[in-house]
Amino acid sequence: MERNILLTIQYDGTNFSGWQRQPNARTVQGEIEAVLSKICAMPMQINGTSRTDAGVHALGQRASFKGDFGIPTDRIQLAANNMLAATVGTPRQCADVRIVKVEEMPADFHARFDCKGKTYRYVIRHGCEADVFQRNYAYQLKEKLDIDAMREGAKHITGTHDFACFQAAGGTPRETTVRTIFDLQVLERDEETIWIEVTGDGFLYNMVRIIVGTLVETGQGRKTAASIADIIASADRRNAGHTAPAEGLYLKEIYYDAEEMKKGR
Repeated sequence: MERNILLTIQYDGTNFSGWQRQPNARTVQGEIEAVLSKICAMPMQINGTSRTDAGVHALGQRASFKGDFGIPTDRIQLAANNMLAATVGTPRQCADVRIVKVEEMPADFHARFDCKGKTYRYVIRHGCEADVFQRNYAYQLKEKLDIDAMREGAKHITGTHDFACFQAAGGTPRETTVRTIFDLQVLERDEETIWIEVTGDGFLYNMVRIIVGTLVETGQGRKTAASIADIIASADRRNAGHTAPAEGLYLKEIYYDAEEMKKGR
């Protein structure tokens, strides 16, 4: 009998050429499909919810796949993680991609098309010397940012808007650039660390990284918080801030229940 399986996946994006399968490149999708094909003894293709770019990390990526295979659902996680660890050499305890949950879903479920929204986290280190061990996991800025100004700017981004100004060229063309941002928080974790967490019903190509770049420029005093409303109204990418580096971005959570998503913010 065919089963429909949903995976929750974590990965360190440093050594991947992004999520999406590519010829002659190491990708998250490619690594997982290769392992599942061996475990299930049949060719497997997974449908990921978010096509993260090279260098972007995930705390809670989701992907689904279907098949009539013998391995019990509750054995997939252990078998896959053991094989993934073996691909990067032993005696490592964990590969740079790991399946953290496996669930059996209804036959008509699809990890991408049933998604109601996502939360991304962006990590910034500021007002400190660069740390070589953080170079792949945070945006490092020597100058101190004005967090209050960034929070004021964030207020103009929440809500339903045409976010064309926050869309980079090169992505898949969209029918509309209107999106809803339910929540945008600028969180001071400690004196050197800021988390920007944004939850929305969907995101345009590089949208989160451009939002972060715009808020960083606000924190640097290069833009005013009030100007962000005008930037959005202009629908012009040239008016927004720079695209923040991929390394600071983490796909935190994916939602399949819209009400749960709104309650959780």
